[in-house]
Amino acid sequence: MADTTGSAFDIVVLGGGSGGYAAALRGAQLGLNVALVEESKLGGTCLHWGCIPTKAFLHAAQLADDAREGAHFGVHTELKGIDMAGVQQYKDSVIGRLYKGLQGLIKSRKITVIEGHGRLVAKDTVEVDGRRYTGTHIVVATGSYARSLPGLEIGGRILTSTEALDLTEVPKSVIVLGGGVIGSEFASVWKSFGADVTIIEALPHLVANEDEALSKAFERAFRKRGIKFNLGVRFAGVTQDENGVHVSLEDGKTFDAEYLLVAVGRGPRTADLGYEEQGLTLDRGFVITNERLHTGVGNVYAVGDIVPGLQLAHRGFAQGIFVAEEIAGLNPQPIVESGIPRVTYSEPEVASVGLTEAKAKEVHGADAVEVLEYNLGGNGKSQILGTAGFVKLVRQKDGPVIGVHMIGARVGELIGEGQLIVNWEAYPEDVAALVHAHPTQNEALGEAHLALAGKPLHAHN
Repeated sequence: MADTTGSAFDIVVLGGGSGGYAAALRGAQLGLNVALVEESKLGGTCLHWGCIPTKAFLHAAQLADDAREGAHFGVHTELKGIDMAGVQQYKDSVIGRLYKGLQGLIKSRKITVIEGHGRLVAKDTVEVDGRRYTGTHIVVATGSYARSLPGLEIGGRILTSTEALDLTEVPKSVIVLGGGVIGSEFASVWKSFGADVTIIEALPHLVANEDEALSKAFERAFRKRGIKFNLGVRFAGVTQDENGVHVSLEDGKTFDAEYLLVAVGRGPRTADLGYEEQGLTLDRGFVITNERLHTGVGNVYAVGDIVPGLQLAHRGFAQGIFVAEEIAGLNPQPIVESGIPRVTYSEPEVASVGLTEAKAKEVHGADAVEVLEYNLGGNGKSQILGTAGFVKLVRQKDGPVIGVHMIGARVGELIGEGQLIVNWEAYPEDVAALVHAHPTQNEALGEAHLALAGKPLHAHN
């Protein structure tokens, strides 16, 4: 008979990814007794199979491009090849250091880590391998998995991002199914590594959730890099043999390559975890909560990718902190979804926060919205780096800036200021008065706000 005795905690967190470990760390910091249940590795998808390894690949890809293009800067470099074993070693060493640091943090905060597969078996109880742990509060944070399409079996030459990160060679050719963030980042990496890349996207644009101006500029940049893409037609089927994959679309077009990467989004990991049995409301697998991330059942909260909305590690992390503070009675401010920064770390990078022009017009009315684009052609540091792109601002007429949208190399590092501008409801005049260091790309934000405040300097009127 299973051992059903366990321990009682203030919080039992189910899932040790970005959302779960943040809830555990903040809860412990606030003096609560916390148990953290994780069946695989602390840090979850983001650390081991997502954000961190893909960005390591993207950095290696940038070095490959820099080596190829050195002569453009008067530096005679050449790319002798990509050693995937070396790239994997570098990626794994980055993950290893961060993983070790996270384990140390969790241990230092006296959090009880329970290894194993947990299920919600009562409104206040999680069962792990036959042993039960009760929590005055429960936080479910079980994350997401790489989704596929109906009838599209993963295996052999058909990969998700998880398998793609373990490839031991650079594919000669690859088809990427899905032109969102994950698909675009992998397409960027493989092109830089020397592969022939084609993206298949059923929506009319790549990175289709972004402002349309960014999507169009992104497509131009990818076209210039030689990344092929087919937009607006849905995937019909795929076969594979020893030579590669053969993909067909609904309009009859066919594409052949060595591999197919399925990057059609991520699904919530909520099946067979006891959620429905305990009365949690699921919609297409997602856990429905109120704005304070409460599920409506007992003292059960949900955070991260299982909650409908942006599937971003930093969103889950922020939600984990929010829930811990909510449980501790601090009454934190609910997280505004549109105020969460979003970055695609390809070449070029895309970064945004706040409302797109289309959404702003939908919310406030077409006549109540003003937009401005500042081209990086006028930015000294961007010219030094040899990057093109722009900053697009969206504001309420005579009101605050409600959207910052950027494309170009390294613009992901600028979104921090963009986030402050939007979330603190700054007016263009407020930002225009701030002194931005020269020469930096950050200056482009200052210049864009100068222009929006009616005093453009490095911009044509």
